[in-house]
Amino acid sequence: MSNANQTPSFKPRHVRCPACAGQSLYSPANPYRPFCSARCKGVDLGAWASEEFKLPDDTPPDETFGDPRLQ
Repeated sequence: MSNANQTPSFKPRHVRCPACAGQSLYSPANPYRPFCSARCKGVDLGAWASEEFKLPDDTPPDETFGDPRLQ
């Protein structure tokens, strides 16, 4: 018979926390992964919400806004 019903055992690894650069356990045991703590996860979420992380946009602006009768 095969071992299809057995879950493979993975060795937990430590990764760099994206927020504070500290060590973070990347495992199901860490509910904040890849972050090391709830604080770092919240800081990252706040940065996204305030648009600190955004891609540069080189698209030219649309036509001028305003009342079309004045153009």
